[in-house]
Amino acid sequence: MPTSTALPAPAAAEAALASGEAMHALLARLFPICRSLTGNGVRETLAIVREYLPELQVHEVPSGTPALDWMVPAEWNIRDAWVKNAAGERVIDFRAHNLHVLQYSTPVRGWFSRAELEEHLFSLPQQPDLIPYRTSYYQPNWGFCLSHRQRQQLQEEHYEVCIDSTLDESGALTYGELVLPGASEEEVLLSCHCCHPSLANDNLSGLVVAVFLMQELARQPRRYTYRLVLGPGTIGSIVWLSRNPEAVGRIRHGLVLTLLGGPGGFTYKQSRRATAEVDRAAALVLRDSGTTYEVRPWLPYGYDERQYCSPGFNLPVGCLSRTPFGEFAEYHTSADNLSFVQPAQLVESLRLAEDFCAALEANRTYQNLSPYGEPQLGRRGLYKGVGGGQEGADWQMALLWLLNLSDGSHNLLQVAEQSGLGVALLHRAARALETAGLLQPL
Repeated sequence: MPTSTALPAPAAAEAALASGEAMHALLARLFPICRSLTGNGVRETLAIVREYLPELQVHEVPSGTPALDWMVPAEWNIRDAWVKNAAGERVIDFRAHNLHVLQYSTPVRGWFSRAELEEHLFSLPQQPDLIPYRTSYYQPNWGFCLSHRQRQQLQEEHYEVCIDSTLDESGALTYGELVLPGASEEEVLLSCHCCHPSLANDNLSGLVVAVFLMQELARQPRRYTYRLVLGPGTIGSIVWLSRNPEAVGRIRHGLVLTLLGGPGGFTYKQSRRATAEVDRAAALVLRDSGTTYEVRPWLPYGYDERQYCSPGFNLPVGCLSRTPFGEFAEYHTSADNLSFVQPAQLVESLRLAEDFCAALEANRTYQNLSPYGEPQLGRRGLYKGVGGGQEGADWQMALLWLLNLSDGSHNLLQVAEQSGLGVALLHRAARALETAGLLQPL
């Protein structure tokens, strides 16, 4: 007979609040760091993550290293940047907000006319109070991002410009990796990027959820081996794929975690395969979550799922987010800040990710050991004769669905799809039937 380990409602609410506040505290600590594709910001970020996940391995891949069709770029670091008026006042100041500098800006120092400076300014006329986030990773350039109101106030004829940055061809790309061994060498890949500067939802929310998810998984017995990869977007996953052919062959399921701290419902983007086990598990977990959600078909654009799902690899990797990129007003602006991401939203995302992993862990194919007629469940204590039984009618139906579909060709996810019952309930019922000698896992 299954037993519940759920906390009483007040205790569960208190635990969720504490967890949400702890997640938000980590996010707030990481928020000011100026991260990019490479550089000390990524190293500093991963050093803090190692306080939470001490077994995290940090890898350095030298600039210029070939990676599939790409090459590891020069390492970029920035110490300071500003635009000063004739009075020597900083009218644009990297120290005030690290979004003010175009990512991967080449170093520059000198006086520029207002017209010359204009060619290197980026703002949002439709969102005049926000600073945009802009990059120039693979094409040498320099520039400043600023609010449009701030841009309109630049009326002097000349300005002094300084970007104190370095592009080091002898540098490296840095990424983090943690493997939690399971009973099987088959792997679940969890991936998120760590290359954005002060953007709370886009980048940091996924990283924070991943960190706390791995902490939770480390406390549990695991059927699968779980691998977390924290790297810069696009080039990070490409570098990892190029360096880990053996691990690639062991990946059975995967999930990119991103944009998990903002408001709005959940969105799951299917893998390229569309009907992989990971896609079915995600759809069922969302179906049973009681939250607003949408399942979207595969699209070869987005986050690192497009590298894992490229045709040569075709890994079963989906993408879990809340409101997708580009579909909320705060996206890639200074409004994607600490107040935009709330502790309750982080906790809800973490719980969903935990349920997703639990569904993968639970998914097995069973054989009914008493397939001729319906076995007598009452004498085995699986439910009472009158008025239902443990967990009521749903429990009884879970037992009956499992017995009927456990013919060696239906797994637990398929039973959940056909019956409309939750994966967690079916898993508990399967264990009860297995204990009673009625089911055998294959």
